[in-house]
Amino acid sequence: MATSRTPSANAAPPAASPIQPANAAPPAASPIQPVTAAELGPSLRPGCPIDPQRLRRVVVDYLGFDGQPHRGALIVNEDLAADVIAIFGQLLALHYPIDKIRTVDNYPDADDELSMEDNNTSAFNCRDIPGTGHWSQHAFGRAIDLNPLLNPEIDRTGAIQPKTAAPYVDRNRTDPGILHAGDPVVRVFTDRGWRWGGDWTTPIDYQHFER
Repeated sequence: MATSRTPSANAAPPAASPIQPANAAPPAASPIQPVTAAELGPSLRPGCPIDPQRLRRVVVDYLGFDGQPHRGALIVNEDLAADVIAIFGQLLALHYPIDKIRTVDNYPDADDELSMEDNNTSAFNCRDIPGTGHWSQHAFGRAIDLNPLLNPEIDRTGAIQPKTAAPYVDRNRTDPGILHAGDPVVRVFTDRGWRWGGDWTTPIDYQHFER
């Protein structure tokens, strides 16, 4: 049977635990986090040209269409992560409204059409450029589609993506969230070296920014 011992008078006192103030906030999580293949889900397709280790999940704050602040996540290339956080900080300061920001794995099969029809702002999706067989910059985490329902892509045949965006082909519209050449929101990207698809001729891709 174990016997108890009286601590020696010369024994060192136990180390004191750090005392936290009762109202101390928990440490803030980093807005930039690594991702795994499992976390990317169906957005990581066979033959994808980038290793998940080179991608990062970035958490950004944005102004919703309801006028309230919201928080969302984008998957981007590791070398663009800090830039993307700074860009969305500027968009928030400009009070530019964004419908929602979700990673595309929230949609069945990471379907880009479903994400666009839902007016979801997103970045990484390991897919090709429709009709070309070439990887999109989204497959490298180097492109962002911003309010895609309001800012559709129009290809050389006149086909529209998303398919439900026909009312927004009229670029004379001034609905909140619609992008126009020279807008401060467009310049937030282009001043940092991003290319805007609205400046292209074939296709014209108003939602698309890449770097």
